[in-house]
Amino acid sequence: MAETTLARKLTSIRMFYRFLSSGPDGGDDPTEHLELPRRRRRLPAVLSPEEVARIIDAAASAADRFWALRARAMLEVLYGSGLRISELLGLATTDVSLEECYVRVMGKRSKERVVPLGGYAARAVRDYLDQARGHFAGRQADDHLFLSRRGRGLSRMGAWDIVRKCVAASGVSRRVTPHTFRHSFATHLLEGGADLRAVQEMLGHADIATTQIYTHVDRHYLREVYRTFHPRG
Repeated sequence: MAETTLARKLTSIRMFYRFLSSGPDGGDDPTEHLELPRRRRRLPAVLSPEEVARIIDAAASAADRFWALRARAMLEVLYGSGLRISELLGLATTDVSLEECYVRVMGKRSKERVVPLGGYAARAVRDYLDQARGHFAGRQADDHLFLSRRGRGLSRMGAWDIVRKCVAASGVSRRVTPHTFRHSFATHLLEGGADLRAVQEMLGHADIATTQIYTHVDRHYLREVYRTFHPRG
């Protein structure tokens, strides 16, 4: 079995014995000192800048103009600000400042952060707001930025379907999820020389160790940084 499978099954067994030992007739927990297998962290799948552009261009070229404007704005924000899909779908219209180019995001554990909104993303969101959101809103729209055809906040399944269709239309053959754009956002920033702590802040990671996984994606970039800045590089 894979290490992840073993770890999951052992965790279930440990929780079961912990439950048994907590009862009035519970004895010693035989799993108390049981060690879980160390799981290796998988490197995230990352798109190239060219692949990102192809997918966004495919979104903008969709036959349904309103659908295209919404899809393009969603993908530009996913890639331009590195949001989780839940964060993207949770955005309200008041969370976006097109003048100052930022979005206010409610992340995990209700932790709020402010993330820059790139020029491409800001223009795509403005086009969507001016030309398409009213089409989806109808008469009973809520305040979500991205709406379904019923005028309500777009669902996670709906967002995944939009990404899937855009990827298929682009001709990019590998598996791409909404989170792939977040991985690509972080990787491209670090490859371009961005500070790791700044990327941590934009991603909303509580622990910088979580952000450091992106430094393993491009070994060539790491070698160049080492040669440039280390005295004996």
